[in-house]
Amino acid sequence: MRLAEHLIEFRNRFIVSVIAIVVGMIAGFILTGPVLDAIRVPIEQLASARAGGVSINFPNVTSAFDIRMQMALTIGIVIAAPVWLYEIWMFLMPGLKKNERRYALSFLGAAVPLFLAGCLTGWFIMPRIVEVMASFAPVQDTVFFDAKYYYSFVLNLCLAVGIAYVVPVVLVMLNFAGVIMGKTILKGWRGAVLVVALFAAMATPAADVLSMFLLMVPMIVLYFLAVGVCMLNDRRRAKRQRAFEEELNAGVVSSL
Repeated sequence: MRLAEHLIEFRNRFIVSVIAIVVGMIAGFILTGPVLDAIRVPIEQLASARAGGVSINFPNVTSAFDIRMQMALTIGIVIAAPVWLYEIWMFLMPGLKKNERRYALSFLGAAVPLFLAGCLTGWFIMPRIVEVMASFAPVQDTVFFDAKYYYSFVLNLCLAVGIAYVVPVVLVMLNFAGVIMGKTILKGWRGAVLVVALFAAMATPAADVLSMFLLMVPMIVLYFLAVGVCMLNDRRRAKRQRAFEEELNAGVVSSL
């Protein structure tokens, strides 16, 4: 297609994606109540254990509404993910070969569960992080958590860990596309472990080694699983290349 046709197609698919996200936001706004109750659980547990108490503070009139809209947008993006991922896929698909389309569908099928697993991991370690950070305040004092900051922290933690879990899928995709070799990824394992450790240290409190460990282990395991898949693919690719060269040499000899 010409450039203008590509732009028209991009506009149409973008509009469909936006409509899906808006519809997802409507459902997400309905779900904000249960989500808020679930996020509030660590605060309620801390409040019962501290003499001074712990509470969530809404500093101004519009804070509650702003938080619900922010959460509705996040939930809407997650709910509409199959639609906008499909639209991105359909926009890119005409430029891919048949085998590349099959691989890309497999990557999408692996990325979604890993993203959800990462979000669940962030959700699992979140109460522990809140507990550790609140422990630095004197027990007799009341701890006030700014509502917008607190909910943003929880959502950003879950999304960040979810995206981190998808990185190994990206490495595999680059390997299948021939951009990077499995041995090259393996050679950088020390740097990868260091990056994972830094990410876990920034995502969790420095005093909470357990949460950092719980976050590091699955990410490192996923990294080495991606390395194994890439090396197996490189081995199959090299085998096919040798077979092709042998057939080509045999054809040249027979023609002579």
